[in-house]
Amino acid sequence: MENQLVKIDPEIISNLVLQGDISKMNAQQRTNYYKQFCDSLGLNPLTQPFKIIKFNGKETLYATKDCTEQLRKIYGVSISDLTSVTLNGVHIVTAKAQDKNGRTDAATGAVTIEGLKGDMLANALMKAETKAKRRVTLSICGLGMLDESEIETIPNTQVYDVEEDKIKDTQLAMIDNLIHNSTIEDEMKAKIENEMFEFTRAKAEKCINYLKENQQDNLNKQLDRALDKDN
Repeated sequence: MENQLVKIDPEIISNLVLQGDISKMNAQQRTNYYKQFCDSLGLNPLTQPFKIIKFNGKETLYATKDCTEQLRKIYGVSISDLTSVTLNGVHIVTAKAQDKNGRTDAATGAVTIEGLKGDMLANALMKAETKAKRRVTLSICGLGMLDESEIETIPNTQVYDVEEDKIKDTQLAMIDNLIHNSTIEDEMKAKIENEMFEFTRAKAEKCINYLKENQQDNLNKQLDRALDKDN
């Protein structure tokens, strides 16, 4: 199947490169970009290592827990040191990391703990450590993007899955069944079979309706009607 990224409008590419904005991409372009981005990092896209956040009029990818865990394994990232300090009611943890090539980096994670006690305080302290570890992992791997532990602190945001429009298994099975009973040409059948796994849900529905209109049963009914008229 032809690479869909080459068909993206230059303005969309400009928004992506300069601002990290994917809002102008359609569902299929997003999915292709998502997969290529994962491939470039060695990540498994099926685990959804990235999701989309919408804020300030832009839509951009952010890293999930699965992303940072996979990156640590792929690039041999280990946390070498953790230090913490509390300033003006804010708990700050600094994490230092080293990759398999010996390169080092450091990043911080901060949470407000003023007035917190018991389990709430304990959870906040752990969250600061988690933030620091994930942020240093992204940094040492060359990814300047948000981590999911930071999303809740950003106001007026909307989060959703990149592949929320991906074809359902039931749609896939229906298309597969309809193809073999369809009266369309073999060349068109082969084209659908080659591309169906990249369909969005909306495109799958259109394909299903198209195939239903071109079924062998319809052809038989037309033939029966023609024979009835002759009699």
